[in-house]
Amino acid sequence: MLNVSIRQEERTDAEAVFNLIEKAFENELHSDQKEQFLVERLHQSNDFIPELSLVATRDDKVVGYILLSKILIESDTQTNQSLAMAPVAVLPEYQGQKIGAQLIEETHLRAKSLGYDSIILLGHEHYYPRFGYKLASNFNITLPFDVPDENCMAIELIKGALEQVSGTVVYPNEFYE
Repeated sequence: MLNVSIRQEERTDAEAVFNLIEKAFENELHSDQKEQFLVERLHQSNDFIPELSLVATRDDKVVGYILLSKILIESDTQTNQSLAMAPVAVLPEYQGQKIGAQLIEETHLRAKSLGYDSIILLGHEHYYPRFGYKLASNFNITLPFDVPDENCMAIELIKGALEQVSGTVVYPNEFYE
């Protein structure tokens, strides 16, 4: 495991974060290679939470990034707040050194300390379960677009947080631009 420092993203990190995300996703098969633009839009959104926009640094170089933003889970009878994890990115030359894992674990702690109780994500079905993520369908939660069930996951940061929750995730408009 590579030793990195994790801190809240600062305005001066914008260019490094943009470039990092672009490089991290440029060869991803299940990506439109536009995640860096999503992050730019989310930074301007009412659903942006500065405390949950984190960078991992090594020798003052930004080598990893993670963002959690506000979402809703809506059904006919209820609306519940949650968080979306998107994206998690690590520079290709630093991948496989548990930087993404450190970012995920740190955002879990910070999100819980801010009073958030769950996170929803769309991601690799073999990676996220190690952090406690389960199929979103286990909680009767669906995403608003057609994606494989095994890639839609959720985690309760507080035990039982999703027991009485069901419905469809409502992402901020920035996810669709």
